[in-house]
Amino acid sequence: MPPLRRPRTKLKSTSAALDVAPGAVRPRRDPLEDEARFLRSWFERPLVTGSVTPSGKMLARTMASYDPRTPGPVIELGPGTGPVTEALVRRGIEQERLVLVEYNPDFCRLLRTRFPRATIVQGDAYDITATLGALVREKAAATVSSLPLFTKPLEQRLGLLNAAHAMMHAGAPFVQFTYAVVPPIPERCDAGTYTASRSNRVWLNLPPARVWAYRRP
Repeated sequence: MPPLRRPRTKLKSTSAALDVAPGAVRPRRDPLEDEARFLRSWFERPLVTGSVTPSGKMLARTMASYDPRTPGPVIELGPGTGPVTEALVRRGIEQERLVLVEYNPDFCRLLRTRFPRATIVQGDAYDITATLGALVREKAAATVSSLPLFTKPLEQRLGLLNAAHAMMHAGAPFVQFTYAVVPPIPERCDAGTYTASRSNRVWLNLPPARVWAYRRP
């Protein structure tokens, strides 16, 4: 007589789609995957990506701490895989207010998945006026930048700062982080037209970084 076989039980899948509340951040993938994307992008375009790893959580929170209370869109330049974007959303900025300008098409596709209600623009963030065009029809509340500014000459950095301020409310911050000891835009280079303030160095980020905020009166 053949041995009795136990009936097979069908396992339920544990990968069912999660319900995501409107405006919430969708679950992020393994951080190691994001680091791999950054590393690959850096090897392909080192002057464009500017970093081999995405911003750490503490640095992202520091950048998002310049919470704009004025109305209008929040422009993010060079969001990459979205760590600062995620911090902005967790800070209370609605996805609908976010305008993300990213050059890397792979990162753009990823951002559209993670932040489906934000406006994702693939283009040159250094030419912010031409890239955004008529997309930003009202004064912006802030510009948050993760661009590798030190890869550009000072004149181009100042041009970006001035163009961003022209799109924002008076006194709105242009937020920029840097790994360097010196500021990405010298504090007195364009004396009298803007003020600069800095955060404490974020030692928990690898490598350690500092956040600068430039405002025009």
